[in-house]
Amino acid sequence: MNQGAFFDLDRTILSGASALVVSKVLRETGVVNRSLPGETLLYQIFETFGENLPSMVLGRQAVLAMRGQSQSAVQTAAEKAVPELMDLLQPFVRQVIDDHRAHGRQVVLATTTPRDLIAPFAREVGFDDVIATTYEVDSTGRYTGELVGPYVWSKGKKDAVAQWCRENHVDVTQSYAYSDSVFDEPLLSMVGFPHCVNPDWRLRLMAVARRWPVMHFDVPVGVAKIPVIGLEAQQALMKFARPEVFPYAKFSISGTENIPLDSAAILCGNHRSYFDIAAISLAVAKTGRAVRFLGKKEVFDAPIIGPLATALGGIRVERGTGSDEPLRAASQSLHAGDLVAIMPQGTIPRGPAFFDPVLKGRWGAARLADETRAPVIPVGIWGTENVWPRNAKLPNITNVTSPPQVIVRVGEPVMLNYVDPDEDTQIIMDAITALLPEEARIQREPTAEELRRSYPSNYSGDPDTEEIRRPGTD
Repeated sequence: MNQGAFFDLDRTILSGASALVVSKVLRETGVVNRSLPGETLLYQIFETFGENLPSMVLGRQAVLAMRGQSQSAVQTAAEKAVPELMDLLQPFVRQVIDDHRAHGRQVVLATTTPRDLIAPFAREVGFDDVIATTYEVDSTGRYTGELVGPYVWSKGKKDAVAQWCRENHVDVTQSYAYSDSVFDEPLLSMVGFPHCVNPDWRLRLMAVARRWPVMHFDVPVGVAKIPVIGLEAQQALMKFARPEVFPYAKFSISGTENIPLDSAAILCGNHRSYFDIAAISLAVAKTGRAVRFLGKKEVFDAPIIGPLATALGGIRVERGTGSDEPLRAASQSLHAGDLVAIMPQGTIPRGPAFFDPVLKGRWGAARLADETRAPVIPVGIWGTENVWPRNAKLPNITNVTSPPQVIVRVGEPVMLNYVDPDEDTQIIMDAITALLPEEARIQREPTAEELRRSYPSNYSGDPDTEEIRRPGTD
């Protein structure tokens, strides 16, 4: 038996209501010339609170309102609605769809929205089939005011999906379903793998009681959002990301106006300490946005901090494996309009390499910029190693009387050539270097104590090899 994955439409794969778009297009194309009573108000309620009985009553009446209309005219109007509907498509839906397709599952749109109005959109997204409310058509090609089959809502949707599974030899108990609405409980209960996407408050309670997974298609898989307020966990934490939270460090942050307020960008900073993430977060917090940090696998494997890093939108990097998966995940986030932060050095330099004024980077940031054409924003970081040196397992939180100075400078976007990753990487590293204090650009011999602080506490490597970098391959 085959497997299937069934996706609801409104407030699930779309950020709002499809009916608002298609009804507007129907009026603009002259297919209909009036609105149903209370239509606008009910759409607004739907957008805010999710599916409700009055909106479904309105939808059920639509079949009568379309009686006598030409099916071909409606289908033509539906084609015109596709671009606006695609603008509402949640940014991480395709990632989930592609994963199902990679596992050989049929991907199906299951929606109450009439088939003739939504089929062109479903084709554009790439669904294998559509299960939808179907209007009866007479011999002249006009709607009769009756339905063919069930009204595809609540139990009617469950029955329609069950029938489709029988006809297509799909095992419903091994299939997946995604919906935002408590009214899709019959369908969610029928499949083997139910998922609550952007759930209304009733479905959220049901998800807790039945241990159904909750997810959101406007953020990467695994990223948490806070119920009711709808913010990412990281965005909520960013509200409290202020220098006062770190009394053991004194911050000087400038240039945050160079961080886009509502579009994608790659933040590239130099790496001096585990405290660099906090420093960049404080800079980004001034914009009110979330940022996806690329981090080493060791962080994500840790028992407590690992799930937290995932929930906060971190992107796991397994250095040395040669895998492009982190860059693909970062690319998806950038295409969704997110901020991505990456340290091109890959890790904190150790020993003499830590004091080298010439910053050496790997290709990741340059490749990401070439693929997405997202602007690269350089970030110069200085002094974080005095808050949390490499040889310490925790930052020094006791130094509140004379906290060390931490400097974070955000520069303007760099101009890349998108031809040679070595050349573009050097451009990025030079831009970061230019943001650092003058002392960072002067070659000097570190003291024995400074060298000791630059190594991990359990370091057992060869210090003479620390300055050897292999950009793009390690």
